[in-house]
Amino acid sequence: MSKVFKKTSGNGHIALYLGKRDFVDHLDSVDVVDGIVKVDPSGLDGKKVFVYLACAFRYGSEDLDVIGLSCRKDIWINRVQVYPATNGDMSKTPMQESLLKKVGDQGYPFTFQMPPNLPCSVSLQPGPNDAGKACGVDFEVKAYIANEENSASEVIEKKDTCRLMIRKIQYAPTKNAAGPKTEITKQFMMSDKPVHMEASLDKEIYYHGDPITVNVNINNETTKVVKKIKVTIDQLTSVVLYSSDMYTKAVLSEEFGETINANSTFEKSFQVTPLLANNKEKRGLSVDGRLKDEDTNLASTTLSLDNRDMQGIVVSYKVKVNLMVSGGGLLGGLTSSDVTVELPLTLMSPKPAGEFSITQLNTIKNLMRCYSLSCNVWQKCKYTWQRNVHK
Repeated sequence: MSKVFKKTSGNGHIALYLGKRDFVDHLDSVDVVDGIVKVDPSGLDGKKVFVYLACAFRYGSEDLDVIGLSCRKDIWINRVQVYPATNGDMSKTPMQESLLKKVGDQGYPFTFQMPPNLPCSVSLQPGPNDAGKACGVDFEVKAYIANEENSASEVIEKKDTCRLMIRKIQYAPTKNAAGPKTEITKQFMMSDKPVHMEASLDKEIYYHGDPITVNVNINNETTKVVKKIKVTIDQLTSVVLYSSDMYTKAVLSEEFGETINANSTFEKSFQVTPLLANNKEKRGLSVDGRLKDEDTNLASTTLSLDNRDMQGIVVSYKVKVNLMVSGGGLLGGLTSSDVTVELPLTLMSPKPAGEFSITQLNTIKNLMRCYSLSCNVWQKCKYTWQRNVHK
């Protein structure tokens, strides 16, 4: 293992170890969260050691917690007792086997399986003067020393705990379908003929930072003039907690000075690129969850199967193409109007190089059962499969 993530409690009696902090949501399943807790029994005074994994939504400043107002809601939580061990000789994942070699006999494994309907790690961008932890959905693995697993009357001191933040993330599917297409025909007052506009995207899924190609085809049969074309990309954030609220923020807006005269046609492709760097001042914008102060990007589109209900934050995008049509004739500007179409946009991160899809991993698993692993290629496949699936 190239890197191990470790956090030790204030009293030094327990330490939490993880082999990674990013866990991938494959829509029908999520990577197993597996790790090790190193326990020094001499400092426990007869108490037990527990570990929990929690998905929570923070919707207020941490400062409010100090005065007794909790601005954090647990969406999902699971707890296990690791010491004294209660599950006998628990089967260990390859990740845990590697961690136990580093920890030794005082290591105790734990495993969590997250349900696939949990939201991904998303933060709401704070304002320039906001302090403290950002609002949003986060995941936390926490080990603690206590008499009971979850007792309302027992106070757990901070020195008896250690925790690591993790992320639940999604990558773009490997197959990229044809992009969406839409059209509109609009009739204007004082005009017997319409404007027809067709807009489309080259593909269904775009990666963060890549230019998005918007194809526009216009047939202007009116006596009016299209003065310019405006392309906007909106981020739609659905916050589902006690109730469902939808927030829309423009992450890109560009105007193109294209003139389309009366009784003429027009066809052109426009390239636009929405970037977080151009939206740093927008408070409440959804961004992909970050660990500490690392760089991030606009929040990825949330994918789900069967449109299952999901608490927390759900993110989507749309592209709007707007024609600004000037008025003509005696009434002039009184008959000016806009023509607008909308297209759904999927904006995500690609799967990192070297990662296999679930189908590929299952194929490797089956082949591993049938063939010798002496070849270096198969050894590499075996390691990659173990690292990603841990079964």
